Amino acid sequence: MSEIRESIAEYGLNLSGAAPKHNIISNVGIVGCGFLGQAIAILCARRGFDVVFLELNEERVAQAIDGMSHALDLEIERWGLTESEKKSILSRVSGTMTYQDLAKSDIIIEAIKSRTREKCVPDRKSIFKKAEAVVSEECLIVTNSTTLVITELASELEHPERCASLHFIFPVEDAEIVEVARGLHTSDAAYQRVQRFATMLKKTVVPVVESPGIISTRLIAPMINEACSILMEGVATKEDIDITMRLGMGNSMGPFETADLFGIDRVIRWLDNLYNEFGNTRYKASPMLKKLMRAGKTGRSVGEGFYKYDKYGSKITE
Repeated sequence: MSEIRESIAEYGLNLSGAAPKHNIISNVGIVGCGFLGQAIAILCARRGFDVVFLELNEERVAQAIDGMSHALDLEIERWGLTESEKKSILSRVSGTMTYQDLAKSDIIIEAIKSRTREKCVPDRKSIFKKAEAVVSEECLIVTNSTTLVITELASELEHPERCASLHFIFPVEDAEIVEVARGLHTSDAAYQRVQRFATMLKKTVVPVVESPGIISTRLIAPMINEACSILMEGVATKEDIDITMRLGMGNSMGPFETADLFGIDRVIRWLDNLYNEFGNTRYKASPMLKKLMRAGKTGRSVGEGFYKYDKYGSKITE
């Protein structure tokens, strides 16, 4: 599998005969490697980037590597990948528990899942500051979060102009787009580089104005809420509601499958953030979502949400 690097012709040569260093993107750092972080890591490695992801402990690092290996095995079973391609992809991915190992990154992607709504912003601000302390001034620092605005997350950095929002739609590999939002401090050069990085991942860039939820989350979160209302009213089963959105509307997943994938606790945080921002009752989280969260049934990552899952996140059919 050939590696992908940005074309030197796009920028011209400097006096040393090489592309300007600040234009090169070849090393990707990812902070947080749950289901979404794993999908982003695989996508970047598949496109030829070297990836280092950061997790909290050795167990989480091992789980992430195991999860990525299993995801690629599923592709092999579907004849979408060969064993040698799998080895090539995983050879570009490594895990760490130390920020210093992200020092060579040309872009840092924050993809964590905060445990509580109160810690969403502080957690990410802390990550941004720790990343900035070890990377070069040219390194981009982006968040995958949509309901938190990048202006606030980058507000305490020495170089907030390097920051933007880069939102991957799940399933990450199959989705044709990424949403890219700039903050008040984001420079034109950084914004263009983030968009260029997205195109190197073979994605169509949807430029958006910074706003909580931007496009996708402001559409998905109320859909999940409404699906809960339909289920609570007894109109249809959760399976049939999901089938309607998959087969009838062409979505890759139904609303309950989507909620389980992202995490019901995360969906509730999305809704809470949107409600706090806009005050519209359509963003009030459904009692069904809150009931599942209180029971600890928050989705794939814990093995049960609206559905039950094995340790790799595959749905268990009863």
